Amino acid sequence: MLKTNHRTKTCGELTINDINEEVTLCGWLHKSRDLGGMTFIDIRDRYGITQLVFNMETNADICNKARSFGREYVIKATGIVAERSNKNLKIPTGEIEITVTDIEVLNVSKLPPFTIEENTDGGEEQRMKYRYLDLRRDNIRKNIELRHKMAQQTRIYLDGQAFIEVETPVLIKSTPEGARDFVVPSRMNQGEFYALPQSPQTFKQLLMVAGFDRYYQLVKCFRDEDLRADRQPEFTQIDCEMSFVQQEDILNMFEGLVKHLFKTVKGITIENLPRMTYDHAMKHYGNDKPDIRFEMKFVEMNELVKGKGFKVFDDAELIIGINVKGAADYTRKQLDELTDFVKRPQLGATGLIYMRHNTDGSLKSSVDKFYNEDELKNWSAAFNSSAGDLILVLAGNTDRIRKAMSELRLEMGNRMGLRDKDTYAPLWVLDFPLLEWNEDSKRWHAMHHPFTSPKPEDISYLNDVPGSVRANAYDMVINGVEVGGGSIRIHDKDLQKKMFQILGFTDEDAQAQFGFLMNAFEFGAPPHGGIAFGFDRLCSLFGGSDSIRDYIAFPKNNSGRDVMIDAPSPIAEEQLKELNIQLRSAK
Repeated sequence: MLKTNHRTKTCGELTINDINEEVTLCGWLHKSRDLGGMTFIDIRDRYGITQLVFNMETNADICNKARSFGREYVIKATGIVAERSNKNLKIPTGEIEITVTDIEVLNVSKLPPFTIEENTDGGEEQRMKYRYLDLRRDNIRKNIELRHKMAQQTRIYLDGQAFIEVETPVLIKSTPEGARDFVVPSRMNQGEFYALPQSPQTFKQLLMVAGFDRYYQLVKCFRDEDLRADRQPEFTQIDCEMSFVQQEDILNMFEGLVKHLFKTVKGITIENLPRMTYDHAMKHYGNDKPDIRFEMKFVEMNELVKGKGFKVFDDAELIIGINVKGAADYTRKQLDELTDFVKRPQLGATGLIYMRHNTDGSLKSSVDKFYNEDELKNWSAAFNSSAGDLILVLAGNTDRIRKAMSELRLEMGNRMGLRDKDTYAPLWVLDFPLLEWNEDSKRWHAMHHPFTSPKPEDISYLNDVPGSVRANAYDMVINGVEVGGGSIRIHDKDLQKKMFQILGFTDEDAQAQFGFLMNAFEFGAPPHGGIAFGFDRLCSLFGGSDSIRDYIAFPKNNSGRDVMIDAPSPIAEEQLKELNIQLRSAK
């Protein structure tokens, strides 16, 4: 199937069944070994590696020619498939080799700056500078192939559910809500700018008004925000929207998509996804994207420990703890490390209290001065601890302590080997707050976006207690990573107008920014809702990696730079003049 005028086979398909066949292979010189009378070359292409054999006794000219080739030369070799005497069963072609009768160089190569191996000697910045070489490495190639298969299977599933893929514009209108936009100056409309889309949100809602009741798109999105391992300035979403649906319809449809991906890509059967409210997640896990591969749920201790003369507890707004099974033998040094961990500025805990449930059944805490044995037994009962367990406790401001305990729980999950990358625990998180108060701007902000519908039973609270209104929204979480989120949208123009007012938009502001959508709602908008999955994150999760960069062909670094092509970069003065842009001179 892959035969061309250059090659008859790939470097990954020959087996013992092809012995005595004459073949021509093309690829890169992966390794060369000169053993005096014999020379061996591993030729590599996208499909695998095949060993080439050259014999000085039978064909000295070809053997000497092969010995002059360097690493990563592009070569073409013709020969006869033979059985290997020293088989390498770690690779598919390891039972055969090619006795070469002719070889030629299709192109020479400079010596690469790092080895093209799975465990390369190249640093990350160097590999990103020479990304086209990094992509030759087998493990990176497999990541890109995984991404391809996930995109393929996404389309297969959604096509089978009557979705239609529609491309939406890349040059759109800037809006102040959400993350910072990347902006693009307009030459033909000087002084005005396009923005690159953070999502196709308004366009997919317009498609619902247009009657395209099931839409999807694997779409590039852009956010000008600070970066980390799971963020890039440009990223890909599986973006979806449906008409004439309620929340349950969305959850069932896209639970089906994730089950399909796990089954077809990973060979894993996922049962029905559990559901958890936002309030439950915050109370028991300290964040809205809990990792439920392991227990260690928070236990609230206020009623259990207050009023005993221990000021840290008596003054605290919230006291919570976790039970770390099998960690009672933690040393003082290890406990000090955990204390330093929670006292980091980004977590802000003032200290860590602990209680050991020793293997002999005795209970020993760091606050024995204030709590006697009977009281510690109450702790043990609350945590359902048994011999060998370690109770870790934090106290302080509710939000800060929940955040710190959430990080401590994940740290202990890592230390106890409970966060296996080959174990998957997806769930839905539901009933998020619709609004959140911003102290700096002194106004309400949409927790998701301004088109998210409130829960029908909470609409009456919008006027008097907007902070108590729950959103008709949902997130999908896998292994502590939010991989997708969406909501049922507001399709009623009066409710949308009310939402804009609560968010501090004047009628003029709302019309200027979203008038096109509000006008469209005048022409019969159906009930609709949708979801968007972070495709890069999904790929890295399926591949067992914490970073999305290895699943993007040409990623940016932590500074948002493409060091391979050196972008962003200055542009010519003539281009700036055409755009009527004047840069500030450096002081």
